[in-house]
Amino acid sequence: MIPIENLMAFAIASVVIIVIPGPSVLFVIGRSIALGRRAGVLSVVGNALGTVPAVIAVAFGLGAIVAASVVAFTVIKIVGALYLIYLGVQAIRHRHAHVGSAQGAPASAAKLLRQGFIVGLTNPKTIAFFVAVLPQFVDPAAGAVWAQLLLLGLAFQLLALACDSVWAVTAGTARAWFARSPRRVSTLSGAGGVMMIGLGGTLAFTGSKS
Repeated sequence: MIPIENLMAFAIASVVIIVIPGPSVLFVIGRSIALGRRAGVLSVVGNALGTVPAVIAVAFGLGAIVAASVVAFTVIKIVGALYLIYLGVQAIRHRHAHVGSAQGAPASAAKLLRQGFIVGLTNPKTIAFFVAVLPQFVDPAAGAVWAQLLLLGLAFQLLALACDSVWAVTAGTARAWFARSPRRVSTLSGAGGVMMIGLGGTLAFTGSKS
């Protein structure tokens, strides 16, 4: 069992890291602005589910191998970046389809979850983060290290799910307010797409170890 002081310290550190806008937050905001609150929240859930494999990989030692491999890290990074750019282009192409609906164009929950899952799964910084941070809060004397890593990783995901949902609802609500003007909705949808394209480009050109 992880000491309570370790869990408290980990929770505080996690919240500080999560609330600072990063790739996941920018993705969620972009989706919420482009498609509305529902799409934003479902993207949060999908993104969280997509990072679960990273938690499991790190817990059982595979994350360190991927993080140490420039080739594996770069391939995953590029795939994720290209997918974000694709989603951004789609949001811009279909921005006028969202006019007149504060919740954005109809999209199945399965599709939104799948898209969020792919973004979370192909974010290599997730593995790098877990490899670098989780071991700092493990107590070897408290039991199986892999179990502690798994618990900490899942706890981080729950905190991220809660915090990112706030971003999604806030951005989606702002979009609903702007829905009073069709032109503003179209502009916001395009802006969300540009945000995702910019995020994808940033990830693609970030150094392989950053």
